[in-house]
Amino acid sequence: MFNLWYKNAVVYCVDVETFQDSDGDGIGDFKGLTSRLDHIEALGATCIWLLPFYPSPNRDNGYDVADYYNVDPRYGTLGDFVEFAHAAHERGLRVLVDLVVNHSSIEHPWFQASRAGDPKYRDWYVWRKTKPEDAEKGVIFPGVQKTTWTRDTKRKEYYFHRFYEHQADLNIANPQVREEIERIMGFWLALGVSGFRMDAVPFMLEDLSSAHSGWEPHRYLSQLQTFLSWRRSEAILLAEANIPMEEAPDYFGTGDRLHVIFNFPLNQKMFLAFARGEAGPVADFVKALPDIPQTAQWATFLRNHDEIDLGRLEDGEREEVFAAFGPEEDMQLYDRGLRRRLAPMLGGDERRLAMAFSVMLALPGMPVLWYGDEIGMGEDLSLSERHAVRTPMQWRGTLPNGGFSDAAPKDCVRPVVADGPFGYRHINAERQMLEIDSLFCRVRNLIRARRGAAEIGWGKPEVVDVGDPAVLALRTGWQDGEVLTVHNMADRPALARLPDGLDLSDVRPLLSSGARIDGEERTLRLDAYGFEWFRLKGK
Repeated sequence: MFNLWYKNAVVYCVDVETFQDSDGDGIGDFKGLTSRLDHIEALGATCIWLLPFYPSPNRDNGYDVADYYNVDPRYGTLGDFVEFAHAAHERGLRVLVDLVVNHSSIEHPWFQASRAGDPKYRDWYVWRKTKPEDAEKGVIFPGVQKTTWTRDTKRKEYYFHRFYEHQADLNIANPQVREEIERIMGFWLALGVSGFRMDAVPFMLEDLSSAHSGWEPHRYLSQLQTFLSWRRSEAILLAEANIPMEEAPDYFGTGDRLHVIFNFPLNQKMFLAFARGEAGPVADFVKALPDIPQTAQWATFLRNHDEIDLGRLEDGEREEVFAAFGPEEDMQLYDRGLRRRLAPMLGGDERRLAMAFSVMLALPGMPVLWYGDEIGMGEDLSLSERHAVRTPMQWRGTLPNGGFSDAAPKDCVRPVVADGPFGYRHINAERQMLEIDSLFCRVRNLIRARRGAAEIGWGKPEVVDVGDPAVLALRTGWQDGEVLTVHNMADRPALARLPDGLDLSDVRPLLSSGARIDGEERTLRLDAYGFEWFRLKGK
């Protein structure tokens, strides 16, 4: 039977260049990452997702790939990657890598050959002789990106780029391109990865519908899964697909397409709930979650390497979140998102941060953590666009650059956050691992509870009405087990009354901050931002 390890995995996302520098050049590398695997293992994660580490001009944090079959020399060698993958596997950690094939860098040899008219590569990208009238519509980065079509002076035609002009879209409708994508996947699978985080999946499928009359473009996802399963049966496709829930069946299929999809709409509802101090936005969303195939899964997250995209909220709702978490103009991005880290958005309040992590881990799906959030790192708003949340990891408070690198601060790939309450002297991994009540230790305990509650990964949650709008209560069962999680999203104590239909005859804490259910009154008293996990049935 197919190994459904991802149903209960906990994923830790790492940017190699900002995690740990091993050679003093100011840039993180695979040797440095390998030396820090103990931190990820101690946190309790079971899988590492690596942001792009391929050779690149690095104009978009490595998402402008110039060679899909190698490691950027700044990060080491292919041998260093293999050593890292082996060390991760020795610790029981799987590895996912980014598959960025919606576009490549315009410096990629394929694009250079295509613009030169090489017969083999001529149609590997999307070209037009004239600029479409709607070239200014559909830009992904408003205020930064002006068009989706740019004229190439050598070919004297326009090439399509859904993202920046230095990232030309590959022509997925070309069978040769699709064959090359499979070669890329096969290459990294042979080096031991357990799957791919696929970048910009909806945009990959854009040109297939027009290129194949009557051919449903999502069928291509089935082809990718078929190839993957033949090469490595347990490998998965984790998709960046910011889609409305009604489109989920197209992407999951019958379980024969994508394995996991990031639940962007749920993420937006979480931040609306945090802003209001009310459970309603999340509770209503969970009630309406569509059924998905048993082999499929959502990915839940609080923060990632991009902006927090609030584009699917109503205008008024988005303004609520902006007012709560990004009231200043430089905290917002692309007219739709927030470019802030989790900890400063939640005021550095570790009670509230722990509650947020607990909510994320209690919701249906595979939880994904962004490096540094587990210790409460802050952002650097002086950096451009999304770089604000991509500062180096803060390891020690007594070393220059927070222990990230021995290089001079000016030589680091980006400055380490040094000043203010989120500076590395106050917020660092070493200190938090030693303090029993630190955010790191709380998140670690939450992850342990989540890994011990397989019901959350496999079951479908039921929202329990407990009489207080601030409280989110989820009851999730699977096989013979049942788990109840209760969260107070408000900055005030809350009283949750459990319904009569809930069997409280054998309630055991799975994770507790000290609150207890009053069996006679069927009530649970929660502190401000308090939360509790209980096992109702099972071992």
